[in-house]
Amino acid sequence: MSLKTESRVNTSALQKIAADMSNIIENLDTRELHFEGEEVEYDVSPSDPKIQEVYIPFSAVYNTQGFKEPNIQTYLSGCPIKAQVLEVERFTSTTRVPSINLYTIELTHGEFKWQVKRKFKHFQEFHRELLKYKAFIRIPIPTRRHTFRRQNVREEPREMPSLPRSSENMIREEQFLGRRKQLEDYLTKILKMPMYRNYHATTEFLDISQLSFIRDLGPKGIEGMIMKRSGGHRIPGLNCCGQGRACYRWSKRWLIVKDSFLLYMKPDSGAIAFVLLVDKEFKIKVGKKETETKYGIRIDNLSRTLILKCNSYRHARWWGGAIEEFIQKHGTNFLKDHRFGSYAAIQENALAKWYVNAKGYFEDVANAMEEANEEIFITDWWLSPEIFLKRPVVEGNRWRLDCILKRKAQQGVRIFIMLYKEVELALGINSEYTKRTLMRLHPNIKVMRHPDHVSSTVYLWAHHEKLVIIDQSVAFVGGIDLAYGRWDDNEHRLTDVGSVKRVTSGPSLGSLPPAATESMESLSLKDKNEPDQNLPIRNSVDDVDSKPKGIGKPRKFSKFSLYRQLHRHHLHNADSISSIDSTSSCFNHYRSHHNLIHGLKPHFKLFRPSSESEQGLTRPNADTGSIRSLQTGVGELHGETRFWHGKDYCNFVFKDWVQLDKPFADFIDRYSMPRMPWHDIASAVHGKAARDVARHFIQRWNFTKIMKSKYRSLSYPFLLPKSQTTAHELRYQVPGSVHANVQLLRSAADWSAGIKYHEESIHAAYVHVIENSRHYIYIENQFFISCADDKVVFNKIGDAIAQRILKAHRENQKYRVYVVIPLLPGFEGDISTGGGNALQAIMHFNYRTMCRGENSILGQLKAELGNQWINYISFCGLRTHAELEGNLVTELIYVHSKLLIADDNTVIIDLKLYKSRNQKDGSANINDRSMLGKRDSEMAVIVQDTETVPSLMGGEKYQAGRFAQGLRLQCFRVVLGYLDDPSEDIQDPVSDKFFKEVWVSTAARNATIYDKVFRCLPNDEVHNLIQLRDFINKPVLAKEDPIRAEEELKKIRGFLVQFPFYFLSEESLLPSVGTKEAIVPMEVWT
Repeated sequence: MSLKTESRVNTSALQKIAADMSNIIENLDTRELHFEGEEVEYDVSPSDPKIQEVYIPFSAVYNTQGFKEPNIQTYLSGCPIKAQVLEVERFTSTTRVPSINLYTIELTHGEFKWQVKRKFKHFQEFHRELLKYKAFIRIPIPTRRHTFRRQNVREEPREMPSLPRSSENMIREEQFLGRRKQLEDYLTKILKMPMYRNYHATTEFLDISQLSFIRDLGPKGIEGMIMKRSGGHRIPGLNCCGQGRACYRWSKRWLIVKDSFLLYMKPDSGAIAFVLLVDKEFKIKVGKKETETKYGIRIDNLSRTLILKCNSYRHARWWGGAIEEFIQKHGTNFLKDHRFGSYAAIQENALAKWYVNAKGYFEDVANAMEEANEEIFITDWWLSPEIFLKRPVVEGNRWRLDCILKRKAQQGVRIFIMLYKEVELALGINSEYTKRTLMRLHPNIKVMRHPDHVSSTVYLWAHHEKLVIIDQSVAFVGGIDLAYGRWDDNEHRLTDVGSVKRVTSGPSLGSLPPAATESMESLSLKDKNEPDQNLPIRNSVDDVDSKPKGIGKPRKFSKFSLYRQLHRHHLHNADSISSIDSTSSCFNHYRSHHNLIHGLKPHFKLFRPSSESEQGLTRPNADTGSIRSLQTGVGELHGETRFWHGKDYCNFVFKDWVQLDKPFADFIDRYSMPRMPWHDIASAVHGKAARDVARHFIQRWNFTKIMKSKYRSLSYPFLLPKSQTTAHELRYQVPGSVHANVQLLRSAADWSAGIKYHEESIHAAYVHVIENSRHYIYIENQFFISCADDKVVFNKIGDAIAQRILKAHRENQKYRVYVVIPLLPGFEGDISTGGGNALQAIMHFNYRTMCRGENSILGQLKAELGNQWINYISFCGLRTHAELEGNLVTELIYVHSKLLIADDNTVIIDLKLYKSRNQKDGSANINDRSMLGKRDSEMAVIVQDTETVPSLMGGEKYQAGRFAQGLRLQCFRVVLGYLDDPSEDIQDPVSDKFFKEVWVSTAARNATIYDKVFRCLPNDEVHNLIQLRDFINKPVLAKEDPIRAEEELKKIRGFLVQFPFYFLSEESLLPSVGTKEAIVPMEVWT
């Protein structure tokens, strides 16, 4: 045999020996320690304030490893473990069975303190494991795990402390004190030696794991190895596998019980394999009768029945009793029935903030995301990755949503996003594109879509929660999706054309590189002619462009290619330039130049002009976000930026979104079609309330992970709720928040959250607040479908409003109801021809609730009050106008809010929307889909003030809530046009002066002017389709006499207009037989 052959044989033999030795070690290391479960007790106490602040970050839950890995982090760094044997219990017997001594051991590690009980035989088994480990650690076995251990213990002393050898039966009672001391010293010495302390047999002996000492998970709970049975999940739809007894399988898992949940882990990989939340249905049962398993334990909650198996009945009794005792002590709030049947308790003295429109909301969401350290949770009906959260765009891509998420993911923040999976034939929101775009940004971003329509048989209902949760400490709750069309401010602009022009005079601020300082004659984003300076200049608050325009007169600028100049001077590759409208080629070339102007913003310095330029392109209001001056070396560029880029500029009644994979390409002509302004409400909550919001998200995420096989991989982890014990430690606080009592509400059911019983706490809260209101209620909502007939409509909100007004009338009390809803539903359709079938169906149910039929609110009121109902309730919409390319235009403002304010001390802000086959997004609306719990999923927050301010109510002094009154006053200022005029007194919402002379009068005057100038639809003059055709063919003042129309529009104040009750009142608005909408079940529309 050659030397070469002999060498190969020797190498092969060595490899075989190494493999055999490795297997031996694996078998020895995995020797199971079967402890009697009833012999473990836990007593967790609060920490000593003097203990140094050492903690394991919460993010460690995403980095768990197999229990036998040598480098896992189980203990607090640099923090010792103290062991003390407190007492000995001796169990004697009259039989020949030896007496048993049970030692109670108290362990302290940092702020964590717990107790375990062990027999002496457990110490002996533990000692044997350590001796074997000591012996085999000396053998140089070529495995990664073994090599790592040898390297880490090379400098450590390997002498083990001795364990008493005398039998327990030989010890007299007076010797127990010495035995206790011996065992205590033994443990103390072992725990001081890293070589043995970090060994997996030690952590099992102490009943600890990688999740034991994570402070945000709450107190040290009960832990141990146990057998669990598969199945038991409540998964609706076509999921029969796992429900039969033959499908069960048993697996060994490490069970961990915390204050608000329990979980089990796979010992070999350390992966969290399931999380079971504690809720009001949490129950524990022991015995074969209850579990169909010998020595079994049954744990129930709203989502699952979990079966565990122990090695004796006594063992099972202990586990069941210990879990129940621990949860009763630390998680009692989760076991209770809460107000309105909600899953969440009332959180007292929580910080909360409101938002009117998305501008401030988006900015605070962006700032909060920037402060995230561990987790970001997002769930939306629709999410557009390319939207800008801060506008105008003056920092390139920095505040674009996808860029924020990528930046935070690169910093180690885990980002979890849940999207509604639409029926593609009915909706064009393209959630698949959103998921694909976000997932490819970074591995730390995980996106789920739900439901799978075929397997779950869910076709009619949708997820409508709009939540952003930061580190489970700050939560944004409301009706605003992070999507196209949602961003708006208090001006509710109709146009967003943008223009830039050079002016040779004025201060010089900021500059381009010297190479770019060529002489420029004029710069414009479009070819227009110079305006006639003698024509009147519009300065209305609603003129969002505020440019001097001659009506119908074109402006004339000389053409100029900024792109060519930038290309010539090598500026076109700047990040800020390429970041915005990269697909501008889809526009006409003379319109596309504006995209590059915004890219130059980081190179320029914004400033506030002291006076208007000679061309009048600057506005007196400094807070408009316009580009005031851009120095080029030959003068200044003046003009206005664009706020809505590409698909963000929309009018969904005119045309629904298309080609969402081209985010920066316009899909409607912004030079001829005004956008649809968006009015919305949202909120932010902190601390325990934010924990409750996160708990709902976690429940939905974990349910979706179980339900959809594609998400069962380890790359989609189970999420864990943080403990309420650390909720007060806020790392970030949204500016402007106030203290109040906050409770989370929701509509949830088996299909949406995997729970046994549906929850309709939002519906219950609405009815309760309305019935118990004393002075007024103010409602903004996207839909107004109520007044139950128990056949088609079932929610009681409209009936509660009518009955509360009747009660006020009978008791001769002043009581007001303000209702603000969209003038038209948010569905694509041409209202000049009557609108589409979907639009008309929603109009039917809205009118049925308000004024048509004996079951309507006005029908119930007129039966007793006659025409006196007008003193109690007002229905309004919102409308605005502007000038677009020299033409006067008007459009309704789409009210997407889900808001109820009562008595200036209680607020409900909802998050979900009604949907149908063409549905637009929203939050908790006043309709059955949102309120009944079994249909659409949604969330809401009810805020009750604890801080008050002096006010007036009905002419008398009144202590109003700071949160509720502040929100109500802001809503009134926006819709009435009083943001810049404090002269009008809107403090008292009940007085006759305000209700009649301000609210009703403003709405009526505005509606009359709009009808005179634009002949708007919907309109009370149009009762049928024949009248509609005649109505739209009549001349419009805005076109016939624009000068006079301009003068009339100057009388408009705010956005409030009366709602037209009689529009198409002689027509049946339900879908006609034979149309596809008529095939849809009626529940879809209600």
